[in-house]
Amino acid sequence: MKRPSKQGDELAEVAPGLVDMTNRVLYGEVWERSDKLALRDRCLVTVAALVAGNQHPRLEAHINHALNSGVTEEEMGEIMLQLAFYCSWPNAIAATRIFYDVVQKRKEGKEPD
Repeated sequence: MKRPSKQGDELAEVAPGLVDMTNRVLYGEVWERSDKLALRDRCLVTVAALVAGNQHPRLEAHINHALNSGVTEEEMGEIMLQLAFYCSWPNAIAATRIFYDVVQKRKEGKEPD
């Protein structure tokens, strides 16, 4: 997987091992295991986990990556609906706001962070 962004690389100043492991293992090895789980499916699982865990800071990049990996906007809307019942309505509403912002940026030709 192409890393969603360079965001977080400044943390190497204080936690170089964490940044190295994230870049090398997570983005370099785990995301590249397409023979085990398709990239599109990995994106869906990641979005669901971020919504469920109320981890919204990275959600924009992962929603954008999911859309770039073949998930349609309609499917993403259905994912948010499904997650509302399993991950809390407030988490799903907050995530849907982020999804909306991603869609708007894409319409304007801007690449979300």
